[in-house]
Amino acid sequence: MEATGLNRVLGSSLHDPRDLPMVHLILGCAMVGVLGLGLFFVHDPMWFWPLSVGYLLLWGLGYLDRFILLLHCTSHRPLFKPAWMKHIIPWAIGPFFGQTPQTYFVHHIGMHHIENNLPGDLSSTMQYQRDSFAHWLHYLVSFLFTGLPKLAVYHWRRGSKHMFWRLILGEASFWIASALLATFNWQATLVVFVGPVLFVRTLMMAGNWGQHAFVDPAEPGETYRSSITCINTRYNRRCFNDGYHTVHHHKPRAHYTEMPGLFENHREAYGKADAIVFDGIDFFQVWLYLMTGQHASLARRFVRLPGAPARTDAEVVAMMASRLRPFAAA
Repeated sequence: MEATGLNRVLGSSLHDPRDLPMVHLILGCAMVGVLGLGLFFVHDPMWFWPLSVGYLLLWGLGYLDRFILLLHCTSHRPLFKPAWMKHIIPWAIGPFFGQTPQTYFVHHIGMHHIENNLPGDLSSTMQYQRDSFAHWLHYLVSFLFTGLPKLAVYHWRRGSKHMFWRLILGEASFWIASALLATFNWQATLVVFVGPVLFVRTLMMAGNWGQHAFVDPAEPGETYRSSITCINTRYNRRCFNDGYHTVHHHKPRAHYTEMPGLFENHREAYGKADAIVFDGIDFFQVWLYLMTGQHASLARRFVRLPGAPARTDAEVVAMMASRLRPFAAA
């Protein structure tokens, strides 16, 4: 079948034809998953470990970042028309990319967007000094060991029993399946499933920290002042414009192709709200600059917006410092 004909067939199953690149990405991720399953049948260490390195390089450099943001986009906007196909990404593909089934949706849609980084948000950054590696490490360890139990309690107390059971079913099924697979080949289980979960959860906590590192204590609930925007980055081109995080919190269901326009059309609103925008770096680079104390480097990437206070680089550093301090919201 010709490429255009194949695209026509694939596109017919989509709610939005602009999402066809996502289908191609799913097919690529499925190929990676098949290669991962192949490692379970390699028992000779002389072959297993070199093949594992090759697999992880393909997995991490070729597909991981794009899959995580595919999961993000499709959690907010259904991708496929047939109802049964909504299970493909979280259940069939997600476990190969460090995502236990359903847990991302339950955390991100069911909790994070509702609480918006305020104290009720279990991934809130407000109580931390957000340019301190020790504080970030505490944030990470807390999430790894207590994040999901707290999330289960959160939904149970809110009466969101469907979210509670989605979380329990997804997490339990992943670890039970991993335990069974480990009896067949524990090395492959570690490489393909267990290791990626720990790695991806660490990455996600670095990303969320970068997205919500700068919070104005005077208005912590104001999205312009509790999240940041990263423009002109390779990350945006690869990952469905994820850098437009303030746009995303204002309009969670906005299509990724619309986000740059939504930002450009509201630059003055961003400026008047004194929002933080960086040019040429992504959230993970923001996190790295903060962890290594490179505030001046961040100031050089800071975008001067129309309507915002005029500041020198030194004044930008001082303003950012005021939004990095821990505080308790009223």
